[in-house]
Amino acid sequence: MKPSFAVAAKCARLSNPQARPRVLDLFAGCGGLSLGFRAAGCEVVAALEIDELAARSHAINFFKGAPKETMEHHAKPRDVASLEPEDLVAEFGLGKTAEAIDIIVGGPPCQAYARVGRAKLREVADHPRAFKVDPRGNLYLRYLHYVDRLKPLAILFENVPDILNYGGHNVVQEIVEALDAMGYKAAYSLINAAHHGVPQMRDRVYMIAYRKELDAAIRFPHATHNCILPPGYAGTRAVSLKLINAAEVNAFIKPDTGHKGLPHAVTAREALGDLPAVTDHLEGKLKRGARRFTEAVHYRRTAWENLSSYAQVMRSWPGFEARDGIYDHVLRYLPRDSRIFKAMMPGDEYPAAHRVALQLFQAAARRRGLSPSSAGWKSLHDSMVPPYDATKFPNRWWKLKANEPVRTLTAHIGKDTYTHIHYDSDQARVITVREAARLQSFPDGFVFAGTMNPAFRQIGNAVPPILARELAVELVSGLRTALFPVKIAAE
Repeated sequence: MKPSFAVAAKCARLSNPQARPRVLDLFAGCGGLSLGFRAAGCEVVAALEIDELAARSHAINFFKGAPKETMEHHAKPRDVASLEPEDLVAEFGLGKTAEAIDIIVGGPPCQAYARVGRAKLREVADHPRAFKVDPRGNLYLRYLHYVDRLKPLAILFENVPDILNYGGHNVVQEIVEALDAMGYKAAYSLINAAHHGVPQMRDRVYMIAYRKELDAAIRFPHATHNCILPPGYAGTRAVSLKLINAAEVNAFIKPDTGHKGLPHAVTAREALGDLPAVTDHLEGKLKRGARRFTEAVHYRRTAWENLSSYAQVMRSWPGFEARDGIYDHVLRYLPRDSRIFKAMMPGDEYPAAHRVALQLFQAAARRRGLSPSSAGWKSLHDSMVPPYDATKFPNRWWKLKANEPVRTLTAHIGKDTYTHIHYDSDQARVITVREAARLQSFPDGFVFAGTMNPAFRQIGNAVPPILARELAVELVSGLRTALFPVKIAAE
C-alpha cells in the first residue's frame, strides 16, 4: 500500500532515532497514559480533558517549568465532542493537521459501558435499556473522528471489560472493523494490571493499532508478575468475553497472565508500607472539611535498602522524584467507623463489617443499660451502625490484605473510600489520596489539582502508569521496528 504524503512524512521524521513520537492524549484525565508514554520516550504535545481539575493536573505535571501562559493554555478544559481536530492542531500550534500527531492514546468515559452504570441509568430513565441512549456510549465515534483526521501512525485505546459486551455488541471489535476501513490494522486484549507490576487487580481492555503501510506486528506486553485472580474476576471476565468466545472471527489476543516462576504480584504492604502512619482521626485531631495538599509529611523509613523495589520506583520515577515526603497523605473524616475498621479482619466485606458494628453497638448498649425501646438505644445504634442493608452491595466495604494486591480502584472513591480500608488495624482507617495514587502506580512526585475528593476521582479514572509504560514500550517498539530499516520513504 502506497502511503499518503502525510503518513510518509511522519515515517521519514521518525526514521531519525533521536526523534520522539508525538502523542495526543484524548479523554486524558490527569495523565496516567501520558505518564507511561512519556516514560517510553514519547513527547505528549497535547491532551483533551473536559474535567477542569483533571485538565489542570495534566498541565501541572507535563508542562511544569513552562511559562505561565503555556501552563494555563494546556490546563484549559476541552470537550472532544465539540472541538474539531483541525482546531485543536491550530490551537496548540502543531503545524499541518495530518502531520501533527504520531500516536493517539485514550479511552472514552467508561460509565456507559460498565454494568454498575447501566443500573443507575435505568433508574433515572425508567427504561430497561436506557443505557443504550447514553450519549457517553458514542464518544468512541469522536475518537475515531480524530484518528480519521489526524492519521496517526499508531493508536492505543483503553476501556472497561464491559465494552466487549455492551448491549449485545462487542464495541471494540466494531472499532477494529471501522479502523480497518480507515487503513489500520488493530488488535485488542483484556489485561490485568496485577500481572504487570501494579499492586491492583484491575482488568481493562487495551487495543493497539498501526497504519497498514507500516506492516507492524501488534504485540502486548508479557506478564512480569504472577497473580492468581479471585473467582469474582473469572466470572466478570466470562461475561465480558462471551461474545468473543462465540465469534468465529475477531481480533482478540489472549493476554499473558504469568506463571509461577515470576515474582509474586506487588502487595499492598509493598506499595504502602513506607508511608507514614496516620492516626489524627484516632486522636481527635481530624475535623470535617475539604482536605487540601498544603502540609508535607515525612516518609516512615528513609533508608533506601529498607524499601520495597516498588516503593523505590514510586519515589524515584524520572521527572517525578519525591524528596523527603509527600503532601497529599490525607483521608476522609469517618468518626463512626474507626472501631469497625479496627475489628475487621483482612478481606472482610460489608456483611462482616455490619456484624462487627452490631456487636460493638450491643456491647456498648449493655454497658449503658439501654433497652431496645429507649430513645438512647436508637440514638446509639444510629451513631455506631452503618445504615446500609447488609444483604445488598456486599462489596461496598473491603479491608485490604497486606500480602496481596488490592481490588480495582474506581472513580467512586471520590465519593467514599470504603472499598479500600487500610490493612493496618492500628490505624483503623480508609486509604489516603497518596496511598490511592501508590496503588494506581502514580509516582510520589505526581501532583493532583484540587482537594481530596476530586483527587480520588482522578486517580480512580486513570490508567495505571506502570502498565501504561509497558504498553507504550511495546507500541513504540513495534513502530520503531517497522521504520528501521525505513520501509516507507516520502516520494
